[in-house]
Amino acid sequence: MSSADIQPASGLRLGMVAGETSGDLLASLLLQGLKQRWPALAAAGIGGPKMVELGFDAWWPASKLSLFGYVDVLLNYRELVGIRNALGDRLVRQRPDVFVGVDAPDFNFGLEKRLRRNGIRAVHFVCPSIWAWRPERVKTIAESADHVLCLFPFEPELLRAHGIGATYVGHPLAQVIPMVPDRAAARRALNLPGTAQVVALLPGSRRSEIKLIAPRVLAAAAILHRQRAGLRFVLPVAPGMRSLVEPLLLRHAPGVPVDLLDGRSHEALAACDVTVVASGTATLEAALYKRPMVVTYVVGWLNAMRMKRLRLQPWVGLPNVLSREFIVPELLQDDATPEALARATIAWLDDAPRREAVRVRFNELHELLRRDTVRLSADAIAQVVKA
Repeated sequence: MSSADIQPASGLRLGMVAGETSGDLLASLLLQGLKQRWPALAAAGIGGPKMVELGFDAWWPASKLSLFGYVDVLLNYRELVGIRNALGDRLVRQRPDVFVGVDAPDFNFGLEKRLRRNGIRAVHFVCPSIWAWRPERVKTIAESADHVLCLFPFEPELLRAHGIGATYVGHPLAQVIPMVPDRAAARRALNLPGTAQVVALLPGSRRSEIKLIAPRVLAAAAILHRQRAGLRFVLPVAPGMRSLVEPLLLRHAPGVPVDLLDGRSHEALAACDVTVVASGTATLEAALYKRPMVVTYVVGWLNAMRMKRLRLQPWVGLPNVLSREFIVPELLQDDATPEALARATIAWLDDAPRREAVRVRFNELHELLRRDTVRLSADAIAQVVKA
């Protein structure tokens, strides 16, 4: 056994895969809770920097899974299959007590199926959006996971109807993010004026998102700067993505006061007055920070046609999905023009009563999602291990 193997321990031996920045964050929070229950926890697999800080042994970095859509996956298919096969071989040989796949369903479900066939129990953390699109995934979930940890309260009932064990654990971010964010402290930390109006630009952390969404968001910032020279902008940059973002900033928003931040997306959301944000976990983070937002997303034409055909509901932004109505605007695909993004941002800045109304709605959402996620997750995993 090499030093990089999952070491035998008196505590839990855990295999784990998390992809992307959001998966790294969710997995790191889960690891903290598991370490409280099993102090001698040994965990290894695929993970990001936050997981590594907690002692996770990353055999491959989470950035290997930061892909979106079939075009990206096809371009990297051979490497992804090679990684999954090698990881599966290693886990089957070492036989962890349980495997936890954090999001990344296209990668994790195939791996979980193989592990279950070899007698290794599997837990999937984050129910895929079967309520939004691709409902046929229910069959895949049933074949892949012994148990699913659900972030949203309506998901366990949907899964149980198909014979899938599931537990609502709340969203860990609702525990981490304070009910009343400290805007002044965040601005001091980011060296932003206390009285300036600040717009946070969050065009996504994947390469494909940066290439397709960031140019429109930055061009919108340029329009906003021309209209209101006093506006300040912050743009959190995911690890390894600065070299992609900097040329786009020079091209689409030259001379615009955009502060590029190395990560620090939560500080950016706490500091801002409004955010232009790519659909995904970041929209929920913005809601938990009680910030008005303009949700946007752009994918390649082929992905857009496929997603449009398979969508089951009119909303894509998580605040709207959870509220079952458009409480924040969504500008997607051809509607996501720089001019439209700028107009929607100005509309928030110029309407204080609307900002207050959405803050109240976001408070209610925060309370709904605020559970002791790490304890509930650890309890559920303990039951799976004992089963």
